[in-house]
Amino acid sequence: QECARMNSLLVRIKKTFSDLDLGMKGELSMTEAMEDLMAAIYADAVPDSWSKLAYPSLKSLGAWYVDLLKRVQQLVEWSSSLQLPSVVWVSGLFNPQAFLTAVMQITSRKADWPLDKMVLQTEVLKRDVDTRL
Repeated sequence: QECARMNSLLVRIKKTFSDLDLGMKGELSMTEAMEDLMAAIYADAVPDSWSKLAYPSLKSLGAWYVDLLKRVQQLVEWSSSLQLPSVVWVSGLFNPQAFLTAVMQITSRKADWPLDKMVLQTEVLKRDVDTRL
C-alpha cells in the first residue's frame, strides 16, 4: 500500500515535469496546470497536483523534496529486504495507523494471541543529527 501510493506520487511528479518541459520547448501547448506548476515552483510551494497524492505537509517545496527522498529511501530499503525493519520512521508513512495495525495483526497470528487483547507500545529514541532519517 505504501509503495503503491508513493509510486503514484512519483509518476505524477515525473509526468508533470515532462509535460512542463515539453510545454517550455513549445512541443505542447501550455496549459493552466503547467502554469500552476511553474507558479508553485517559483513560490517554493508543493504543487496542488502533487499534494493531492502526497502525505500531509506544510513544508516548502525544497524541504518537502528532501523529505520525499528520505521517505522513498525508507520504502526502497524496506521493500528490498521484504522483512519488517527493526526501526521504522512511522511518520514517514502515508498511513501510519494501517502499518501499526498490520504489525499487531501479524504478531497476533504468529504468537497465537488474541488481537483484541494486544496493546501497542512504542519507545521514542533519541536520534543523532547524523542519522539518515
